[in-house]
Amino acid sequence: MKEGYSNWRKLDNAALAFPLVTGKNDTRVFRFYCELKENVKPELLQTALEKTMEKYPLFQMVLRKGLFWFYLEHRDIRPIVKEEKKPPCSRLYIPDKKNLLFQVSYYEKRINFEVFHALTDGTGAMHFLQELVTNYLKKAHPEQNLPSLPVKDTSTPGDQEEDSFSQYYSSDIPGNSEKKTRAVRLPGERLLHEDMHITEIVLPVKELHAKAKEYGVSITILITAMFLCSIHEEIPKSRQNRPIALMVPVNLRNYFPSQSMANFFGWIEVGHDFSKTSDFTEILAHVKEQFAAELVEEKIARHMNSYVRLEKNPVIRAVPLEIKKYFLMLGANLGSKSITAVYSNIGILRFPKEYNQYIDRFGIFASTNSMQLCSCSYENEMVLGFTSKLPKDNIQRNFLNMLKKEEIPYTEKTNNFPGCSLKEKKEEQRIVQVFNFVCIAAAILCGMINYLTQEKLDWFWFAAAGCLCGWLIVAVAYAKRRNILKNEIIQLILVTVIAVLWDKYTGWHGWSLDFVLPFGALAVLGSIPVIVKVQKLEKEEYLFYLVQAAFAGLVPLILMFFHQIRFPYPSVVCTGISLLVFAGMFIFNSNDTIREFHKKLRM
Repeated sequence: MKEGYSNWRKLDNAALAFPLVTGKNDTRVFRFYCELKENVKPELLQTALEKTMEKYPLFQMVLRKGLFWFYLEHRDIRPIVKEEKKPPCSRLYIPDKKNLLFQVSYYEKRINFEVFHALTDGTGAMHFLQELVTNYLKKAHPEQNLPSLPVKDTSTPGDQEEDSFSQYYSSDIPGNSEKKTRAVRLPGERLLHEDMHITEIVLPVKELHAKAKEYGVSITILITAMFLCSIHEEIPKSRQNRPIALMVPVNLRNYFPSQSMANFFGWIEVGHDFSKTSDFTEILAHVKEQFAAELVEEKIARHMNSYVRLEKNPVIRAVPLEIKKYFLMLGANLGSKSITAVYSNIGILRFPKEYNQYIDRFGIFASTNSMQLCSCSYENEMVLGFTSKLPKDNIQRNFLNMLKKEEIPYTEKTNNFPGCSLKEKKEEQRIVQVFNFVCIAAAILCGMINYLTQEKLDWFWFAAAGCLCGWLIVAVAYAKRRNILKNEIIQLILVTVIAVLWDKYTGWHGWSLDFVLPFGALAVLGSIPVIVKVQKLEKEEYLFYLVQAAFAGLVPLILMFFHQIRFPYPSVVCTGISLLVFAGMFIFNSNDTIREFHKKLRM
């Protein structure tokens, strides 16, 4: 790790729930891209990426799971530039898979930077992409002697990886106690991720600004109001008794002096009750009023403190993550009930004028479970990126109609995303389905044979239980296939529990505790060094699992103390080896072991 940067850091407050709510259909990935005026050269882009990583090494992180919270940890994984082949904003974070949380890809003239939202926010991604594009164009055109980006700050590594939520949290500032109103939900079923609609609209900034000035509002307020109206046209009359509300992210760096590259954003909720009025001028005035009321430092600070106060609660901190995650997911779901859609304006990207001859435009859009609008500006162009999981694109059409009505010129960009037409491979899913069917069929067949031969169900229950146990072991093994060490620990627990249950209901002969548990623990302890060697794992990836296996190996000692072991030899051997493992870890790797415990047990 580059000097000055931490080997690991906790997730910031905004990112805490992202790993829990992400999935195949809502990846929590957003794409920031640059469209050049020339085709991208992949070898030069790879060189530019490596140079960019020298400035932002804190992006070279993987997401790991502790006992109480997730955390980010540095990994020596080389980021590789790839040609775009997957659908935009495809999944980057996969539990138990050792992946970087961003991806740089290219397609024809486009450079894509996709990032999992737990790693950074729009501002952090913008800085990274600006640096990447600068490095690329300087490599692609060395004869032009292109200037570097203006240095706006002198941030240190500590500044870049700072958790600004904790930095500016104050227990003296009261939290937000305003009761949220339930908003209209967008109707209709949701598409799969690979079928997500992406609509991009390019607007001239000068004409857009002139129209906004005509109404006496900012560009952001104008687009917000137009987005609200576009949604309203698709809401059935029977459901218009609730307001339509947008979540509008707010860059907290504008209110608190922070140079963090981690997430540091809040949000405001802006809405309108169309049952009261649908006049566009009045809607604009109402939206302007809400922006003015919400975007004040005192209120922003109160909102931020509300976010952080829950994280700082000592009771919540002490709850294990496996339990805590259900409350976090519930909170995220309840919070979304006051939101209809999301509008995020990243702002303006600025480059020295020498770069204009090579850059066409920038754009941004994000994965969503419903609908989201993102925007950014470069030179005289603002690009709006709609993403939608709704089967119809009526809202986007409504927005275009409003642009026509307001006489704002626009260009609708044709999507050229090569991965959009690709469907997810189903081979693995089909194998799982076949295995499930075979297990059920085997149990049913045993029942049929048992009844036909004995006219009663006798041994069938044992056969069915055997099928269930086999299915459970294989299902868990498949679910945790990406992390073999975690799989082994879970399988040891599962097999031991199953063996104890079989032992109990077959007369209790003690074989489960005498043989299964100690030999199982020994097998895990013996296999870990082999797996570490074969997979070339770093200490951070196996130490905690080795500790867990050693603790499991001490369970027979406890059972012997309570006289539950009848044949002691396997238990004695297992206990002795487990104690030697502990001794070796704390003698030869004490600092690494303690550090790993600190990360895993951090509250």
